Amino acid sequence: MPALNNTNNQSYAGRHLVVVGAGVSGIGAARFLAARGAQVTLTDQRPAEKLPPEVIQLPSEGIAIEAGAHRPETLRAADEIVLSPGVPPGLAALQPAREAGVPIIGEIELAFRHLRGRIVAITGSNGKSTTTTLIGRLLAEAGLLTQVGGNIGVAAVSLVETSRDDGWTVLECSSFQLETVVTFRPHIGVLLNITPDHLDRHGTFENYVAAKLNMFRRFDGETLAVLNADDPTTPRAQAQLAAQGAPVTLFSAQRELEEGLFPRGDELVCRTRQAERVLLHRADLPLPGRHNLENILASLAAALAAGVDPETARTTIRDFRGLEHRLEFVAEVAGVRYFNDSKATNVAAAQVSIEAFPSGLHVILGGLDKNSDFAPLVDALASRAVSVALIGTAAEKIAATFAGRLPQPITRHASLEDAVHSLARRARPGDVVLLAPACASFDMFDNFEHRGRVFKATVKGLISNVQREASCSPD
Repeated sequence: MPALNNTNNQSYAGRHLVVVGAGVSGIGAARFLAARGAQVTLTDQRPAEKLPPEVIQLPSEGIAIEAGAHRPETLRAADEIVLSPGVPPGLAALQPAREAGVPIIGEIELAFRHLRGRIVAITGSNGKSTTTTLIGRLLAEAGLLTQVGGNIGVAAVSLVETSRDDGWTVLECSSFQLETVVTFRPHIGVLLNITPDHLDRHGTFENYVAAKLNMFRRFDGETLAVLNADDPTTPRAQAQLAAQGAPVTLFSAQRELEEGLFPRGDELVCRTRQAERVLLHRADLPLPGRHNLENILASLAAALAAGVDPETARTTIRDFRGLEHRLEFVAEVAGVRYFNDSKATNVAAAQVSIEAFPSGLHVILGGLDKNSDFAPLVDALASRAVSVALIGTAAEKIAATFAGRLPQPITRHASLEDAVHSLARRARPGDVVLLAPACASFDMFDNFEHRGRVFKATVKGLISNVQREASCSPD
């Protein structure tokens, strides 16, 4: 796998570039371009007082700010436009610029032009951040120069300066970011799964799938695609890659494969045409749930392709404890265990989170609906849940979906804190209280991290209450 030959010192002197959207990626792109001599305008629909604090200092760095609206005349006058992931390419304000022939790209595409070395890109509806982090650790602990960013919270363009010809950049890529790629061509591309999500943005599941598969549009015989053999969209991806002459490695958490990575009894196996070897045993896996088994298999496939020794990989995986807000164990209070899966922002993620527990489950669902169908949760809840607590603007829709189909008590709550306290009173020793919202967080919280922190703080408050009650008990 040859490294990229991109240059990271290209000058944009004399060119006017407009960055649309003042989020993490947009601010990073604006600074990146200004540092390379571009005349940069950063535009955002929000009023100035609602923009992130970092925006205040950008004019001192030579970056013009336009707040309150995206002005078509500014966009039309640009030499090139860079979209933040949160800005849909179909935005009406972009149309005059598009008709005028102004190139429109995203921040990931911009970064790709300049990154040195090799790239691993990870996408999918669920498991991206865990897999991205684990791949980064597998490569780094094998002694490979590695940096991690993208949709995981570090703008890809901010990694350009530290990229090296002999290094690896591991990027989490969302469907929003992949919509706008043109020449993007990672050396290894991992597609974990595709289930309905972000239909409020993409409109249809077909459009969402197409955005994900954009990652592979320039794959060829010198790249490698890692695909989930159990995902219904994989045959489509395989057909596209076969037509491009691009090799594929499959993984499955459910069945044995002729070639690829899969579990067999207590073993995790890698099988090729030439050989077969046991990589791990289930006892080595630190994270519960089928979805985490998929994440680990996909990470191993990518790491092995990058040259990581299997023995080193085994040690790294044994020590890996997952990420905050991803099926995160918070505490045990009065015999009840509390888990925070605030990152379960869609139905499929919530379903696999629920299915990680066999019974005795009290689940908190709800938030901002993304035009989701909540019916797939019914079967998972019916055999595992003791009760369900609903929050957020999607509560009524979820309740209507479950009506007459779930015998368990379903309650509605004005706040997450109230839901936690209610379930704490209902739960018995040995039970589990799980936050797995199946929704976005923006109706009640700044983001899913904020939601998860509130959940954890409320659980910690339960611990304090138990401790106070114990200290007040008579001897």
